[in-house]
Amino acid sequence: MTGSDAADDLPDDPEDSVTPDTPDAVGKLRIDTSLRVALGPAAAAALATSFGMATVGDLLSHYPRKYARRGELTTMAELPLDESVTVLAEVLDVRVMPPVSKPGKKPLHRTKVTISDGRGMLSLTFFNQPWLPNKLRPGVRAMFSGKVTVFNEARQLAHPAYEILPGSNDPMDATISPEDAAEARLWADRPIPIYAATAAMTSWAIAKLVVKVLDQLGPVDDPIPERLRRERGLMAHRDALVFIHRPTTDEEWDRARDTLRFTEAFVLQCLLVQQHTEHRARRTRARLPVPGGYLERFDAGLPFALTVDQEITGAEILRDIALTAPMNRLVQGEVGSGKTVVAVRAMLAVADSGGQAALLAPTEVLAGQHLRSIARILGPDLAEELMPTLVTGQMPAAARRKALLRTVSGQARIVIGTHALLSDTVQFFDLGLIVIDEQHRFGVDQREALRLKAELPPHVLVLTATPIPRTIAMTVFGDLDVSTIAMLPSGRPGIESFVVPLDEKPAWVMRVWQRLSEELALGRQCFVVCPAIAPKKLEQGEEITFDATPMTTVEELLAELRRHPLLRSARMEALHGAMSSDDKDSTMRAFAAGEIDVLVATTVIEVGVDVPNASAMVVMDADRFGVSQLHQLRGRVGRGGVPGLCLLVTSAPIGTPARERIEAVAKTLDGFALAQVDLEQRQEGDVLGRFQSGGASSLRLLRVATDGEIIAAARTAARELIGGDPELRTLPALRAAVQSRLDESERSALSKG
Repeated sequence: MTGSDAADDLPDDPEDSVTPDTPDAVGKLRIDTSLRVALGPAAAAALATSFGMATVGDLLSHYPRKYARRGELTTMAELPLDESVTVLAEVLDVRVMPPVSKPGKKPLHRTKVTISDGRGMLSLTFFNQPWLPNKLRPGVRAMFSGKVTVFNEARQLAHPAYEILPGSNDPMDATISPEDAAEARLWADRPIPIYAATAAMTSWAIAKLVVKVLDQLGPVDDPIPERLRRERGLMAHRDALVFIHRPTTDEEWDRARDTLRFTEAFVLQCLLVQQHTEHRARRTRARLPVPGGYLERFDAGLPFALTVDQEITGAEILRDIALTAPMNRLVQGEVGSGKTVVAVRAMLAVADSGGQAALLAPTEVLAGQHLRSIARILGPDLAEELMPTLVTGQMPAAARRKALLRTVSGQARIVIGTHALLSDTVQFFDLGLIVIDEQHRFGVDQREALRLKAELPPHVLVLTATPIPRTIAMTVFGDLDVSTIAMLPSGRPGIESFVVPLDEKPAWVMRVWQRLSEELALGRQCFVVCPAIAPKKLEQGEEITFDATPMTTVEELLAELRRHPLLRSARMEALHGAMSSDDKDSTMRAFAAGEIDVLVATTVIEVGVDVPNASAMVVMDADRFGVSQLHQLRGRVGRGGVPGLCLLVTSAPIGTPARERIEAVAKTLDGFALAQVDLEQRQEGDVLGRFQSGGASSLRLLRVATDGEIIAAARTAARELIGGDPELRTLPALRAAVQSRLDESERSALSKG
């Protein structure tokens, strides 16, 4: 029946290896039963190694990723290279190839098998299995599992595991009884669960282990309250687990999936709402602005009017910090929408109460930029009184000592820094507000280290320039209050974006540099962004998708542009993460002062860099960047009185996902619309990964791109429930599900915020 099956080495019967400490006298398994007890040591070790599973619940939460049918063939078009796949196909041809002999070694026997799904064909290669033609004959249907590779320009599976479907090579006899024929038709129509698998643990090996567990599974507590389950027409939890793994019809697994998807959303939202409630129950010092104080003087001296969104967000923040419950608010703002002004007003309200504010920035370039921007917007008088101070890791010793003294004495009411703020040597006089810029770049432990420097829980304001789709905000930031600044300040001239398609128009690259020289001739400045610093050297923290095409690098392009006839006279410099702190700061200062015409940089200029005279940006290899990253980069231009220009240079062909991403960016300046495009086009886990930190568990069935209605309904239900029973004392099954939703380290991380 099977070929090289990973389950062959596993116990035939889990009872053979069940130890005496079986959890129930009648041998029934619970969700929290260890897999070692349920399946024996061999199977438990294989599942732990392949998937990190430890309990029966872990295995039953490994849901099928799709379902196949015995009576129809599944598609094998566009199989991903270098990934383990499982396909359902029919054998077309089997050939025993001549043995390959090498001196001093036994001959290597090869068997070539060609399979088809009715639309395409795939080649399989087996080694040293001379009996194979007796098992895999033309007409046989089987599941094949292996890694997709390329040989002689054709895709193949090398030495795959396989599982022949029972009866697939025995055509139905016309003389069989009607009862047998009906049973055969039912069997042929039954969906086959296909699981995410590994080379060591195939889909059908997982299916066999799931069946063994389900056959012994005892009662399962339902985390969904009975009233809510009835209102939404959901299955009982145990039934949903059975039918998603062992359906007899499409309707069964479809309804089971709906039940488990809502359950996942509801348990997660209960956890987030519970955390939010617990956070609001803490006590801290209320921070109130005073008449004639710093905030009032600042507002009176502002040379521009705040936008409606800035006013609304500012009022929400002032209301929060005036309470004795610590604020925990996320402000998401469109590129250039004025989040810094909103944050400064919060800092001044805290300063009015005698407190200090700390702004944590992800890079030294951005921290330095924040210091200059805040000092400029405060004006000389307020800046002198509030003494904004910079603390970074590479400061000269004397400057660092001076900064630390200002901070611990309370002279510095506003302290701006990088990870250096987390050092034990940095102490505050009265830390009342923490502002975290681009929070996804900081780990939970790092944020908690800064919190602990305050005598009482500080108010926390999180800023992000990456617009967040509503579903992600509910799913990942459900324990934060969220404010949105979508309006841009009036008077901005806007940005025009164009795709430069080198695949179709290779000569257009000459026009790129000509257009750059035209901007320089008008007295303006330009950015040129590259995906790498030097050959084989990425910017720190960058994860560029593998591509055989060489990347444009800062070092190589800068040398090339300095030789370009139209740009020889331009003052050009590099900026990237491998430079020293002093070099980065001096380069950025020189560019801001107009002493550099063209800055050839990596993504260190992605956020926060504000040079009003910078009018043009060229992004090389734009297909190497995500939608949101391109939007952030583009936001560095068009910030002054001159219109912005962004040229997205790419060799990605028309119709490819990479090209579609770039075209989407070029079509709109709406960051929130682009965030939704990003969510829909990219792998969901990849998008969530930009926002998640601290080990938050990945989603299983829930999909934030399509399940917004489910998430919203689950959140509403969770709020109603937690509002009346914050500790879930009346619902022990739900309380247990919430507690097990995250392991101890993940739960600790989430509670730290």
